[in-house]
Amino acid sequence: MRVGVSLRSGYPPMDARVGARWMIERARAAAEAGLDSLFVGDHHNVPVPYYQNVPMLGRLLAEWDARPAGALFLLPLWHPVLVAEQIGTLAAIAGGPFIMQCAVGGGEEQFRVFDASLRERAVRMEACLEIVHALCRGETVTVEVGPWKIDRAHIAPVPPDPLEVWIGGSSARAIDRAARMGDAFLIGPEATPDEVSSLVQTYRDACAQHGRAADRIAVRRDVHVAATDAEADAVAGPIVAAGYRGFDPSAVVVGGPARVADAFASLGAAGCTDVIVRHLAEDQDAVLRSFEQLATVRAGLR
Repeated sequence: MRVGVSLRSGYPPMDARVGARWMIERARAAAEAGLDSLFVGDHHNVPVPYYQNVPMLGRLLAEWDARPAGALFLLPLWHPVLVAEQIGTLAAIAGGPFIMQCAVGGGEEQFRVFDASLRERAVRMEACLEIVHALCRGETVTVEVGPWKIDRAHIAPVPPDPLEVWIGGSSARAIDRAARMGDAFLIGPEATPDEVSSLVQTYRDACAQHGRAADRIAVRRDVHVAATDAEADAVAGPIVAAGYRGFDPSAVVVGGPARVADAFASLGAAGCTDVIVRHLAEDQDAVLRSFEQLATVRAGLR
């Protein structure tokens, strides 16, 4: 079981440099805790500070090493040549493998500002992914039919290692897409433990239908870890009780290292190979202490 982190990118209104500094401090804490992977998310047209994935990850890689790193891209909102160029540069900065997480995205407020239609997002997603894959393999791409018309595009630098693609979603169509087009399936943070088991089995079945191996299945968990269960509950309990993100409380993981390790081990028993954490607490010091405890969790799982 690998334990990685997807750093929170959105923060309450504050001095813009404070939020950016917090992300850098969290990346450094994740590296010091020995976590296995580092990611940032993707969202647009938001009312609060949200630090965009490409420039932020470029800075965070200075705190990282040769462990895998990457970013989420909501592909229907991106031009595929631009995505591939950004990935090529980020992968050249990274000391190890680059992973592109991707999904169709949602929310009228995002699609409206890019003059994109929610109804067409699945088609745009798959077309974009095929083009990005080809460009990151070093191919020259011409596309005459589809959402983008492209004439003899190529990128340089090409990622020095083969691009790894994790595809997220929960619908039958999204899971089939992950089985057909991805290297891994990414389960969202809202899934309860029972739903995780069901999604894992659905993905395995889809992989079998396409003659592919279901080797890597990641799940996002929003977490808080403290030295003891009581300390963790004191910080995160009120946040969860207030209806954190509308999630079922069983979808979040809160506790001391032993309780959290047990929860992660249960996800491993359900078939997940990676847990990607994101911290749910607001207080920066509490989050940094939680990273320290995650080192103990990871060591226990190993």
